[in-house]
Amino acid sequence: MRLNKIFRVTILGLFVLSCAAAASMAQEAPTAKEPDPLVVLRQMCDYLKSLPQFSYHAEVADDQVYLGGKKLQYGIDMDTYVKRPDTVRVNAVGDLVNKEFFLNGATLTLYDKDKNVYATMEVPTDIEGALEKANKDFGVRVALTDLASPRLWDQVSSKIGHSLYVGMSNVRGIPCHHLAFDGKDVQIQVWVDAGKEPLPRKVVFTSKDQEGSPQWTAYLNEWKIDPHLQDALFTFTPPEGVRKIKFAQAKQPPAPAEEKGGKS
Repeated sequence: MRLNKIFRVTILGLFVLSCAAAASMAQEAPTAKEPDPLVVLRQMCDYLKSLPQFSYHAEVADDQVYLGGKKLQYGIDMDTYVKRPDTVRVNAVGDLVNKEFFLNGATLTLYDKDKNVYATMEVPTDIEGALEKANKDFGVRVALTDLASPRLWDQVSSKIGHSLYVGMSNVRGIPCHHLAFDGKDVQIQVWVDAGKEPLPRKVVFTSKDQEGSPQWTAYLNEWKIDPHLQDALFTFTPPEGVRKIKFAQAKQPPAPAEEKGGKS
C-alpha cells in the first residue's frame, strides 16, 4: 500500500516536471515571423521585370454597378503576351467586350471586333511611356498591362497607404502569399505564388470611392515565362472591311477657378 502511494507521488511529480518543462520550452521557442507584404510584392515586381518575355491567361469577373448600388457581374477572358522592350498584345473576349490591343514599337492599335473598327496612335518606343501616353491623352487603359511595366513597383507602392500579410492561401491548388494593400480610393489584394517563381496568381481590386464598392477580380494562370514569341504576333493587319477611326481625346479636368482676392 505504501509502495503504491510512493509510485503515485512519483508519477505525479514527473507529470508536474514535464508540464513545467513543456511550458518553459513553449516560452523559449521563437515564433515564426510573418513575411513583410511589401517585400513579397517587391519580389513579384522585380521578377516580372526580369523576364524578357512572358504570357498568361486571365479569367476576370468585373462588377458593374446600377440602380443605387446594385451590382451585376460580367466575365472576360484575357490572353496577354509581352516581349520587351516595346511589344504587348492582349486579346479580350467576354460578356461586354471583344477587343484586341497591340503595342508594337511606336504604334499602339485597338481593334473592336464587334464594331468592326480600329484606331491607332503614335506612342513612345517603350512599354511604360506608351501606356502612360495612351491613358493620359486618350483614356485608353487595358487591364493588367501594367504587369509589363518596368516601373510596376513604383506605380503600385506609390498608391499604398497600409499593407497587410493575410497568410498562406491556395489559389486553384497553388500555395500563395495572400497580401492586402489599402490606398485612398482602392483596396488591392494580391496572391503571389510562394514557389520559386513569385508570379501573381490572383488579384482583386475594390473601388472604395464608387457606389456599391465594385470589385474586379482576375485569376492568372497558364503562365509561360519563356514563350519565344514571334514578332508577327504583335503586328495588326486590318481584316477586309474593317473601318479605321480616330481615338477620342480624353476629357481633361476643368481648370481650378481663380479664388477671389487672388493675383490679377
